[in-house]
Amino acid sequence: MKTALLVMIALAMLASVAFAGEAAPANPQGKKYEANWASIDARPTPAWFSEAKFGIFIHWGVYSVPAWGPKGKYAEWYWHDLNEKGGPTEKFHNRVYGKDFDYKEFAPMFRAEMFEPHQWADVFARSGAKYIVLTSKHHEGFCLWPNAEADKAWGRPWNSVAVGAKRDLLGDLSAAVRAKGLKMGFYYSLYEWYHPWYKTDFAKFRDEHFFPQFKDVVTRYKPSIIFADGEWEHSSADWKSAELLAWLFNESGCGDDLVINDRWGKDSRSQHGGYFTTEYGQVGDGVQLAAGRPWEECRGIGASFGYNRNEDYDDYHTTPQLLRLLVELVGKGGNLLLDIGPTADGRIPVIMQDRLIEMGKWLKVNGDAIYGTSAGPWKKPPFEGGCTVKGNTLYVHVFKWPAGKLELPGLKGEVLGVEMLDKGLGTIKHEVRRDGGTQVLALERPARWDPSVTVVAVRMKDAPAVDAPPAK
Repeated sequence: MKTALLVMIALAMLASVAFAGEAAPANPQGKKYEANWASIDARPTPAWFSEAKFGIFIHWGVYSVPAWGPKGKYAEWYWHDLNEKGGPTEKFHNRVYGKDFDYKEFAPMFRAEMFEPHQWADVFARSGAKYIVLTSKHHEGFCLWPNAEADKAWGRPWNSVAVGAKRDLLGDLSAAVRAKGLKMGFYYSLYEWYHPWYKTDFAKFRDEHFFPQFKDVVTRYKPSIIFADGEWEHSSADWKSAELLAWLFNESGCGDDLVINDRWGKDSRSQHGGYFTTEYGQVGDGVQLAAGRPWEECRGIGASFGYNRNEDYDDYHTTPQLLRLLVELVGKGGNLLLDIGPTADGRIPVIMQDRLIEMGKWLKVNGDAIYGTSAGPWKKPPFEGGCTVKGNTLYVHVFKWPAGKLELPGLKGEVLGVEMLDKGLGTIKHEVRRDGGTQVLALERPARWDPSVTVVAVRMKDAPAVDAPPAK
């Protein structure tokens, strides 16, 4: 058995190397980045990220076996919450699995026997998302690829090739996603709750575990995006993040395509790195989202990232709610990274597939008003909905039509024409008038509209702009 397992692991490692293919130039732009934030922050975020607008997050790991958390809580924090004596997770665990059942015993049960990466990739492509981010390793430390560091300190198998699925889950999904023409990347947790070295010898954990493990996953899979997390207990200087990122940009071979986020130390969110992040609308620790950088909101379809069997139908956002969330974020200049939580046997729950595919149907018709757009000209749109801009076109996303006309006061410049983006909804009438010194575009409520979001394209002679609001 041991021999067979070693052979399996060796084959998986060879497959991972082969998957990486011919290495890209270490730094195609030829710029050498230094190990300090001034230099790292000067690297521009690749344009594809701001143009993509919509990505899919995937939380999948050993926590997908119990797949439980109190409503409103993150199910992927099961192991952490299990140690809250007398708490709801401990009570659930003791009732269902027994108080002597250790968390590590879930690992062989994480088998992913129903996992079909090409089926997942097909759902993602149909959703209209442009990039995918899979948890390569969450705070529990379990890796979805064959990594030696994951097993070393624990003294037991703690990766998906050595135990459970016996499969390189990250590698298999990466290949399937890229075959669909989508960008592929991964989430990586810097810290681990219960790693034997983390609490007792942080420097050893960083230098002998975190650094080599991170370099392993990067060089194997050459991601287009890295979503770092679990950084908040130490500063970026303690993590030596600038040093690691200098290696990432100069030597890893990922190339100019690579995008990173801002979670590299407790001092770095909305301050340093690549794009800035919010999570269920929160930045954290009182830090405000800084201007001038691409940004992204991440959240689940329900209240949890990992699959939570305790959530019901009403805990999930509807398709109209998700589309409106996407519009609101894009209208403010951001991206949406929408999370799904697959089951331990490797299935995307049907309700999550439904939400993604229905969003894709809307995007197939209205995608011009989302992809490659910039924020709308109003800080707060003067109607129930949102606005985006591309070139000389103002896209008006209407959530609810007023009983009378929908009025857009303060829109400057010549209006060349107005049309419904979904031609199946027919035409729309409009008028332009002056209200004192202000130009007003009035849209008549159409005979037919989309109950989720109706998009009206306003073609302008020049780039859309609005009058500054009067001083108070």
